[in-house]
Amino acid sequence: MSELLLEVRGLSKAFPGVQALSEVDFDVRRGEVHALVGENGAGKSTLTRIVAGVDTADAGRMSLSGAPYAPSSKAQAEFRGVRMVMQELNLIPTLTVAENIFLRELPSRLGFIRYRALNRDAAELMRRLGLDIDPATPVATLGTGQQQMVEIAAGLSQKCRLLALDEPTASLTDREIERLFEQIRRLRATGVGIIYISHRLEEIQRIADRVTVLRDGRRIDTGPIREVSTGDIVRMMVGRDLVSERLRPATAGGEPALRVVNLTAGPRVRGVTFEARRGQILGFAGLMGSGRTETMRAIFGADRRTAGRIYLRGSDKAAKIRRPADAVRLGIALLTEDRKEQGLFLPLSVRHNVSVTNLRVLSRLGWISRAAEDETAARYCRALTIRCASTDQPAGKLSGGNQQKVVIAKWLFKDPEVLIFDEPTRGIDVGAKFEIYRLLGELAEKGKAVVMVSSDLIELMAVCDRIAVMSAGRLAATFDRGQWSQEAIMTAALSEYVKTAV
Repeated sequence: MSELLLEVRGLSKAFPGVQALSEVDFDVRRGEVHALVGENGAGKSTLTRIVAGVDTADAGRMSLSGAPYAPSSKAQAEFRGVRMVMQELNLIPTLTVAENIFLRELPSRLGFIRYRALNRDAAELMRRLGLDIDPATPVATLGTGQQQMVEIAAGLSQKCRLLALDEPTASLTDREIERLFEQIRRLRATGVGIIYISHRLEEIQRIADRVTVLRDGRRIDTGPIREVSTGDIVRMMVGRDLVSERLRPATAGGEPALRVVNLTAGPRVRGVTFEARRGQILGFAGLMGSGRTETMRAIFGADRRTAGRIYLRGSDKAAKIRRPADAVRLGIALLTEDRKEQGLFLPLSVRHNVSVTNLRVLSRLGWISRAAEDETAARYCRALTIRCASTDQPAGKLSGGNQQKVVIAKWLFKDPEVLIFDEPTRGIDVGAKFEIYRLLGELAEKGKAVVMVSSDLIELMAVCDRIAVMSAGRLAATFDRGQWSQEAIMTAALSEYVKTAV
């Protein structure tokens, strides 16, 4: 048995109205990957934030390599060799990739940064991670997946004894995930202990040595990963068996609520044509960078389109959508991929975030009814099981999955005809995913046209009535339920890239 690196005993932590951790025991050995799993709000991130010095515990004790360990700041934890890569991106967008990676230890001489050495070291680190990015590139110009890899690179840039990774693969491609796993295996071989948080249970089975399951702030069990199945983990996480859950049957749908013809926008959206029908869920598959998100942003008016027409509600007259306000007015909602930067007002309350899309119905003579606003927010919190101390709690204080639900709630309150969900289950635990799936089905049953972008093929195949596949900016294929397979979808997703290579 490997030497004990981190030992946590009786750890408890409460936030206003929420007991995040209750007497949790946990440990990490040298040279092991210890997976930490549980539903959103189970306490995973709180536990790792305490270990990493971001938060402090109310009770309990910790030791690191046998010595007492109680960091009061992230800097103190890093001084002891404990580092954490958080789920939410923590990069400075105006700085370059290299500057973000080595922000705490910029190479300098006589007070001036040695940019040649900085970029050389960053390029070497990214080469080991398989990243083909110019170190001098401003982070703001990178996509979400690339930014996630830069965040991970920053976490791996310094030597450490214990590394905590919170949902590190949420925005990564399969190739990037494999490169990350290679680095994890190398770190493990050198004796580094790793805490690995992920909702992707297939990853847990591949990379972890042991797994600990948390539920409602308590430790349910800990054991070797080889001795527990995915089904066992799910049952411990949610307290019930989800295998028997049944998704809605496929439907032919009604008339087109959204029809897009020859849409072109920037280099990643080229001549895209499709329709979304009332009463159906239309999925969008494709590799990262294939143009899925950019297509949805162009429809919503968030990105400028250079060609193409958009028709709504079966009309033969093209809709005029030049900005998001136009799309919202015409009955289109977009749940963005990046909830933190584009979906929420993080400092504002849950109540404000839910009501902001439809204040007019809560107002009389220009004054917003606080009682109506409270009742509306509380109703959606109950319907979507949003865990918060109260509707006055700032959205930025919620867990990632609960933040995602608040974004969904604000658009449900607006009651649009076309709902576009871009990665709606990103960062959401397995139990909450089924809640989202049922919600999408209910929206379709009410006659809404639902468009769902997802990187998870199994998810799309389970939920959708039709699946459109993007490849290098073009719509490569559209499958009806019963026609698709994983192989057929992936072949279509690669089709344009194969042509380019030839």
